[in-house]
Formats: sequence, structure tokens, C-alpha cells
Amino acid sequence: MDKVIIFDTTLRDGEQAAGASLSAPDKLEIAKQLEKLGVDVIEAGFPMSSPGDFEAVQLIAREIKSSTVCALAHANAEAVDNAWEAIKRAKHPRIHIFLSASDIHLFYQLKKSREEILEISRDMVARAKGYTKDVEFSPMDASRTEPAYIYRILEAVIEAGATTVNIPDTVGYAIPQEYGDLIEGIFNNVPNIHRAVVSVHCHDDLGLAVANSLEAIRRGARQVECTVNGIGERAGNASLEEIVMAIKTRSDFFHLTTNIDTTQIYKASRLVSELTGFIVQPNKAIIGANAFRHQSGIHQDGVIKEAITYEIMDPRSVGIPASSLVLGKLSGRHAFKERLAELGYVLDKEAFDRAFMVFKELADKKREVTDRDIESLVAEEMRTASEVYHLDYVEVSCGDHNIPTATVRLVGPDGRAIADADLGTGPVDAVYKAINRIVGVPNQLTEFTVKSVTEGIDAIGEVLIRIESDGVTYTGRGAATDIIVASAKAYMNALNRLLAVKKARKE
Repeated sequence: MDKVIIFDTTLRDGEQAAGASLSAPDKLEIAKQLEKLGVDVIEAGFPMSSPGDFEAVQLIAREIKSSTVCALAHANAEAVDNAWEAIKRAKHPRIHIFLSASDIHLFYQLKKSREEILEISRDMVARAKGYTKDVEFSPMDASRTEPAYIYRILEAVIEAGATTVNIPDTVGYAIPQEYGDLIEGIFNNVPNIHRAVVSVHCHDDLGLAVANSLEAIRRGARQVECTVNGIGERAGNASLEEIVMAIKTRSDFFHLTTNIDTTQIYKASRLVSELTGFIVQPNKAIIGANAFRHQSGIHQDGVIKEAITYEIMDPRSVGIPASSLVLGKLSGRHAFKERLAELGYVLDKEAFDRAFMVFKELADKKREVTDRDIESLVAEEMRTASEVYHLDYVEVSCGDHNIPTATVRLVGPDGRAIADADLGTGPVDAVYKAINRIVGVPNQLTEFTVKSVTEGIDAIGEVLIRIESDGVTYTGRGAATDIIVASAKAYMNALNRLLAVKKARKE
């Protein structure tokens, strides 16, 4: 079967989602998971957009070995040169150039003629070709561009050396039939199209990004650009997991395959959600919390007798365990270790001992500990693995006739315990003020969100916060059955990230 190239743009278009902010280490961690996932091309970022993005792309280019590392560039000489500087150490580098093509963009935004756009496109592809043999070109807003003009641009850039030509539905305007016709028209009307891979990049403004991408693939496109969890500008991009599993589940229809190791999908989804702070909605296809859960009695009866009655995919095929083993306070180390292995987590002895201790504390508070509880506490362990300051103790006093007071004790980088206390407008405010007295790093809290990770009155509460310092946003998460403790953990997580970045810059 033909293979579809999976081009992941989570680290570029995904990060453009309002409220998303990833540090260079965050981006590298995601890139390494994408490499494990088997992604063919990782669009690492937009080096020209900021020094931080340049640094992140450069870091990923040095570390990633099996996937192609791609850098996005405006269609101008400085941006192309800058993109090459960022990725030149990659084992498999690619420069991706984009320039608007629709009359709407040309008239209102660029103030240029079609001929000028054609010339710039050709010249910049040729310039990029001087650096690397792998060059991609995107005529932005292609779905609102006259097809005949798209044909002319594609022929010109392929002649100049483009090896991939991408057809963006930049504003999510296309309808599947219409978009498929555009792709088919390209194959029929661009004389040298056989010299390039046809790619598609669809946005979800009308909820059609995946449908448009699959229709384009059916009509002959062989690269699809997508993001983990479908994150991205405005309503997001085509979802990687939905496209990959549609191709795999309906191989009888598409007769296509990918290089993706689908068992790594769930891990990738969790990681991206964790680092961006974007929660995956429960009804999200493939990786949502309810994707493989059944409440209807008829459905439950069918699944118990034969899973295929109501499940078209094996949850294990995307990295979600099929079983729902519930652990409790009587469970031992072996049972806990086995469950971690089934969930796909391997911890070293020290990390396992800490996670098991937290598990036993949680099991004393809850009648049952579910898979999602375990995933939450393992994520907590991963968050605390590289702390500068560790939260050792927190206590609050509050009420409708009391002034909220908090006492905290942190363990510093030298191993010394430091305690302090403060007052606040509420218990969380008091905790944060007390922590600030110890850590002493100026910052502003910009977002505070609380949600329940699991069901019931004894559920684990997860807190997501964002703080800002020197114009940079840092995300923190914390989980505990006590929401005040979870809030303190989240704040410490964000502060530790801030301190790590400051330390790296200083070094």
C-alpha cells in the first residue's frame, strides 16, 4: 500500500493557539515523543519569529535523528537564511516557505500583484534549494485562490526546486468535495507535479479539517499536515490521531498506511496536553476520556460479550489499556508496578519509590484508585523530578470570620528546609504569598483553573496555572485530593520552570 507522510506541526502551528506557550525544553520533549511516534516530518518552529523559537528549532535539529526537522520561513531572503541557520545541523533538514496566494490576501494584506507573488515564490524556493535539497512551498489561503493561479505557482516553484507543494486551507473555508476537486485539478493541470509530493494543511473553523484532509488523501495527496490533539490557530488544525486512525481502521477503504506507531498516540496526547495546558475534552475522538467508555446497558452488554460490537478500534492500539484494573490501599508494590507497566510507564527505582509512597497516601484517602488517578500521580512525579524548590509542607487557616493565613515549608536547592507564612485574600492567595517570600522571584499570576481528574467526592483535583515573568509565560500543574495542596504544587511547578529558564540563560 502507498504510504502517507505524516507532517506534524504541533510545535509551530499548534503553539500558535491562543494561550499556548512552550519553552525550548518543552518543545524538545514533545519532539522526542513525536520521533517515538514515528512522525515523518517535525515542523519544529518558525525561527524568524523570535530568538526563543530559533533556539528551540536549533536544539531540536541537533537532537532528532530519524524524523525530518523542518523550519518555517517567510518568503524573503532573511527568513530563508535564518531558517537554514536554525536547522543546518539536522540529519534530515527541510525549509518550508509560505506566501499568500489568494486575491483577498494580496489586495488587503500584501498589496502585491499576482506576478510579483509568482516571482518572489520562485526566487525564494531557489534560494532555499541552495541550502538543502528538501524544500516545501505553501501558497497560503489556497482554498480561496483561483485554481488556475495555484497551478501556475506550483509549476513555477517545482521548476525552482520545491520537492513538496502544500495546499493550505488556511482559514478552514473548504468543503470536502470542493477541496478534493482542487487536489485532483492540481494533478491534472500542473505539468511537473510528478516531481513533487502534494501535501495538505487544513484548519478546523467549520469542523472539517480531518474530513478535508482525508478527501485530499483519497484524491492523491501523500503528505498531510496535522497536530497532536488538533491544537492550533483559532479552532485548530487537523488532528493527527484522527487522521492516522482513520487510515488504519479503514485501510479497506483508503488502501494506505503510515509510519506511525499508534501505540504511542495516547502518550503524545497526554504530553502535549500537559505542557500546553490545553485539556482534551472527554468526547474527543481517539484519545478523549470517554472514547472507550460505555455507559448504556445495551452497549456494556455487547462489549462484554464481544468488544467489536461497539468498539471499532482496540484501545490498546492507541496506547490506552483495555483493562480497567482498580487498585486500592491493600495493593502492594508488585501490583502497582505491573499496573504502571500496563499503562506504559517505566520509572527508575527512586522515582518508583516516590510514586508508590504517593499512591499509598492517595489509597488511604480514596476507596478506589483508577487508571486516571495513577496517570495523574505519575505526571506529578515527572513534574517534581527536576525541582529547584520542593514543597515539603503547607497548612492554611481560613473561614468567614478569619483572615486567611498560610504556612509553607520548602526544601531549597541546598537541601535546607525554609519555612515562612503570610496572609491573603483567600487560602490560595495566602499560600502563594508565603511561597513568594521564600523563592523571591517576581511574577504575576495570569490564569488559575481547577478541574476534577476523576469522579466522586474523593476525586483528585488538578490545578492549572500560568504565571508571567519578564514577558514570558510559564505553565504549572499540580494534583491532589486537597485542592489547596494541588494549588501549591501547581505554583511550585510553574516557579521551578521559571527558575530553570533563568538558570539556563545565566549559564
